[in-house]
Amino acid sequence: MIEEARIKVEQWLGRHHNVVLYDAAAETLMDVASGKSVRFPWRDLVDLEEKIHAETGEPYWVCQLNSGVQVVLVDPGGVAFAPSEVNTGPLSSGPEVVCLRDFAVLVQRVDHHLREHREEAVPREYLDAVMLCIAILDGARDVGFDVGDLEQTLERSLKALEHHGLTDG
Repeated sequence: MIEEARIKVEQWLGRHHNVVLYDAAAETLMDVASGKSVRFPWRDLVDLEEKIHAETGEPYWVCQLNSGVQVVLVDPGGVAFAPSEVNTGPLSSGPEVVCLRDFAVLVQRVDHHLREHREEAVPREYLDAVMLCIAILDGARDVGFDVGDLEQTLERSLKALEHHGLTDG
């Protein structure tokens, strides 16, 4: 089962090297958008499911590891995973699967508003974006990404938000 799964996923990785790179010697997947790597030992694979992306119609892979961690290999997105609500509580409208590129987009959106709209109060949606960013980083850490630098980035944005103030809505 593992060898057959490995062949299928490695074929997919070969066609999608723009979003995920695999280093067989180090047993790591590198998420191209973030430049971050995560361990992916084939011997820890317990389940593999091919699915079809609803928007692109392209196949992607859901990989279940024996640690309980689930990693999704998808284009667009790269190495995707479930956000963790351990530090945020339930998120009202968060996605089921996220990637580090989602984090970057959300932080850029918040920072843009703080830079370019200084005179305006910050809408509630930006606090929601920060909460989703926290859940993304917690989910990324759960699958094995080192996100310390991204936590510092988010901390700076959060401090700027606190300084700027939020609207009531």
